[in-house]
Amino acid sequence: MSMLKDFRAFAIKGNVVDLAVGVIIGGAFGKIVSSLVEDIIMPIVGKIFGGLDFANYYLPLNGQAYGLPLAEARKAGAVFAYGNFLTILINFLILAFIIFQMVRAINKARDLASKHEEAAPAAPAPTPEDVLLLREIRDSLKKQG
Repeated sequence: MSMLKDFRAFAIKGNVVDLAVGVIIGGAFGKIVSSLVEDIIMPIVGKIFGGLDFANYYLPLNGQAYGLPLAEARKAGAVFAYGNFLTILINFLILAFIIFQMVRAINKARDLASKHEEAAPAAPAPTPEDVLLLREIRDSLKKQG
């Protein structure tokens, strides 16, 4: 039973839950970026470079005919799919840039919040009741003594 309790305590810690949420959101965000790269950016890049789709750039390694779509060329044998790699690399670079911009914006927001907190001093916390009572006792003992 102790291991089950330890696991439960571990699983419901804030960091583990935050990590799980981050992984789920990251997976969904990755699909959005993949679509951005594959459906919007790469067709524009392909148009600039002569209307070809980068994903279908490959070198046949088993003597199969060049010019087939990548999926068919893979069925016929091994291929060196450098175009697919370039697409994934561009996808990564765009994703890294977007995450960099998000982290940068969050850091700026934190800096603004901390400057705002420094500008407005916090009101002093009220004195606890037990401290007030101890002060009354002290003052009463000073009067008697």
